[in-house]
Amino acid sequence: MTQQAPPPAGQRVIDIQGIRKAFGANAVLEEVDLSLEAGEVLALLGPNGAGKTTLVKILATLLRPSSGGGRVTGFDLLKEPERIRRQVGILAHGSYVYEDLTAQENLRFWATMAGLPADAGALQKALAAVDLESVAGERARTFSSGMKRRLALARILLGAPRLLLLDEPYAGLDQRGKKWLEEVLLDFRGKGGAVLMATHSFGRGLSIADRVAILAGGRIVLNRPRASLDLEELHRLYALATEDGG
Repeated sequence: MTQQAPPPAGQRVIDIQGIRKAFGANAVLEEVDLSLEAGEVLALLGPNGAGKTTLVKILATLLRPSSGGGRVTGFDLLKEPERIRRQVGILAHGSYVYEDLTAQENLRFWATMAGLPADAGALQKALAAVDLESVAGERARTFSSGMKRRLALARILLGAPRLLLLDEPYAGLDQRGKKWLEEVLLDFRGKGGAVLMATHSFGRGLSIADRVAILAGGRIVLNRPRASLDLEELHRLYALATEDGG
């Protein structure tokens, strides 16, 4: 598979309008508009049950919206899901590693399934990027939850995505792992990649965010540059939004 260069900074990687998702009579998302540019990190805040995971799955084309649409990585969300999937890496709640395979075997399997280079050099480079090179030959069942999460991220990085969609990315990571993840995401952003991280935490993720959005009651109720918000004001606005929209 030919890996494409990230889009230039300023180009919209996410540009969706009017996204609604209902499961039966239960509407989870209502008229969500959201954009994200190349070289930008967006922290999507919201309480549990706000619809963050649902929105991430729609952006990754794992769920189809009930209405609305737009473009992700330059492709139509409704008409070109396969092309979007080749440009997006998603890190969900679960790591989804194969416990009885080694770290290197996991990557080789994933690469082969995705039609990516599976030579030892490419796999070693991906493992080194997530600081797992020294345990390449060990089975995943011996790994901590944080190590499994890092292995899952190595799989994502193998595909050279333009957009990372991260659902509670710091879950299960110790302090060293959190610092390491920040460095990986900053490097990805510096190369023109875009990152959307969904979280209910006001932890470390905010320190690398360029913009902050709050999802409450199925709607985006705030979307502002991170630099325009001090932490106290953000806590206040979050409390107001989740009280009104939760």
